Amino acid sequence: MNMTLNHVGAGLRCFDPVRPDPNVGIRVSLPLFYRRQVILPCPAAFHGVHSECKNKNRRSICTADELHRIPVSNSDWKLAIWRYLPSPKAPLRNHPLLLLSGVATNAIGYDLSPDSSFARYMSAQGFDTWTLEVRGAGLSTHGDNSEEDPELSGGKNSASSSRALGFSNLGASLDTEGTQLKRGGPEVVAKFEELRQTTSLMEIFTGISDRLQAVLEGQQILNYQERVTAYLEEFKKQVELVAKHEWDFDHYLEEDVPAAMEYIKDQCQPRDGKILAIGHSMGGILLYAMLSRSGFVGKDPGLASVVTLASSLDYTPSRSSLKLLLPLAEPAQALNVPVIPVGPLMATAYPLANFPPYVLSWLKAQISAQDMMNQELLERLVLNNFCTVPSKLLLQLTTAFQNGGLRDRSGSFYYKDHLSKSKVPVLAVAGDQDLICPPEAVYETAKLFPKDLVTYKVFGEPGGPHYAHYDLVGSPLVYPCITEFLIQHDMN
Repeated sequence: MNMTLNHVGAGLRCFDPVRPDPNVGIRVSLPLFYRRQVILPCPAAFHGVHSECKNKNRRSICTADELHRIPVSNSDWKLAIWRYLPSPKAPLRNHPLLLLSGVATNAIGYDLSPDSSFARYMSAQGFDTWTLEVRGAGLSTHGDNSEEDPELSGGKNSASSSRALGFSNLGASLDTEGTQLKRGGPEVVAKFEELRQTTSLMEIFTGISDRLQAVLEGQQILNYQERVTAYLEEFKKQVELVAKHEWDFDHYLEEDVPAAMEYIKDQCQPRDGKILAIGHSMGGILLYAMLSRSGFVGKDPGLASVVTLASSLDYTPSRSSLKLLLPLAEPAQALNVPVIPVGPLMATAYPLANFPPYVLSWLKAQISAQDMMNQELLERLVLNNFCTVPSKLLLQLTTAFQNGGLRDRSGSFYYKDHLSKSKVPVLAVAGDQDLICPPEAVYETAKLFPKDLVTYKVFGEPGGPHYAHYDLVGSPLVYPCITEFLIQHDMN
């Protein structure tokens, strides 16, 4: 394990991304977007927010005004969607706003705290704001794995939700379940063997976390051991779920996001039947893919305008640090497991990145640039925002690093090929020190849209501040740029 961490660490050193020429091909947003003063709503204005439960065994907390459950057709999934009601003091908006998160993340990244909340900022500007948790993420549940809080019956009008987690021996649990699994056919037996490989991986994480707890004794880290234990128990549940119900990027695109859009339209009744949408990382990739599919078939996507943050359909010309992690997405070559435990990986690695001897000090730069996030918020993000995802999902996303860019599951449809047919205004935003999705990767997709419909913006100046991957969501300096663009296109 140490050899693996050292190998990855050696490859992921910070570099200065090459910024594309903003004058070639597409418009660049005005400087006033960057310099305009940001006024966040005061904490008292955060109506309906409940503070996190003090029970250390409770991890999944909804801080929105309402938590809704959305059924997905032809499946037993119920997607969680967090609603932030528009401030009555703000101007009325014509369209509701959908927020889409990145791969292996939940809604918490858009609402880290009352003083650092992208979702709350948008609702304070008058937008009826909805953050979707796709299948397998956050509070979304499957029919045979539902653990909803009693307060959530009916799906609405509750501002908090949580799950009680108790740690149990993962290996012993799988041994018990294996007796029944092995009675199935060859495919079931093969799946069980994959789960056994996952068990071995989690035993490594458990050992590392136990050792780190001793090493870090006296360091001020937020309930590290309890959080890792909760992640391991949650991971066990996710392994059981993913083994039965695998999914990929196209499931999100064809089923989850359309279900959320229809539900929001039904609740808000926009006069033109359209919504606004913002996607960060994979969330933006989903929006790009939707615009491409709609352009290909000549269908209105139902979007009034789109904002993408650190997103691209084609990473081949960029120096993205994710290229060095591609083997992790190929289970047959690297881990031989059906799922990638992003949450446990991040929780286990966090102390190595932030406390002596700083073995994984490069990890922090992947998330946030220097001086952009304080230590407490970074801990909340790393220890609460990440989930477990199927290998099948990551394998499809890796096609974005191959010639032609991201493809559908059949491998025959290239999503970037039909963006030129889109009729939806797009704001594509990049961070100058984003190592995961560098500016040149963002530009590579943005330049494919009609010139009069796309605006490309890079945040960050030579003298600072600088912006890494998460900073485009977490920094209030970015918000006015997005708000002004959305307001401009919030017309019926």
